[in-house]
Amino acid sequence: MMASKQRSEAGETATRILDIGERLVQVRGFNGFSYADVASELAMTTAALHYHFPGKAELGRALIERYTQRFLDALEEIDARIPGAPDKLDAYAALYAGVLRGQRMCLCGMLAAEYQTLPDPMRDAVIAFIDANEAWVERVLSDGRQAGSIALPGSASDAARLIVSGLEGAMLVARPYGDLARFDTAAEGLLSGFRR
Repeated sequence: MMASKQRSEAGETATRILDIGERLVQVRGFNGFSYADVASELAMTTAALHYHFPGKAELGRALIERYTQRFLDALEEIDARIPGAPDKLDAYAALYAGVLRGQRMCLCGMLAAEYQTLPDPMRDAVIAFIDANEAWVERVLSDGRQAGSIALPGSASDAARLIVSGLEGAMLVARPYGDLARFDTAAEGLLSGFRR
């Protein structure tokens, strides 16, 4: 009973560490925070953080993996509730807008900006996030082309790269203005070019 309670508390602490780390990366970037920042918010020692995540690279990898899984879950939810490709793409853009509305950036977009300074395991995880997003968008575009609701001048793969890159870039440019409408305008302009 006691061991089960300790595991539960350790899991809750790890979740809180990840929550704080995610927010700090989305606001400051990975290189813009330290274990001391996280420890301070949790009123614990940095040594206690190392118990859960031995180093910052391990914390970063865990952040990306959790964020990626949540994003993939959101994409599954879009697939389950929205039938048409154009509406799925709108819902996809709304995921980015929701993050921006919270005055944050896409975690992996922030990390992509710092890519050259990240440890190798984190680099691989950032690329896996981008690849997973591009694969989902490519599938939606291909389905839409087949259904006649999406117009593609070239390959679905190239269009998926354009959409993912365009949305990440639109977030980045809208951020200093604190203007969600700027993002919405860019996203709508980007996606409208693929609708029939």
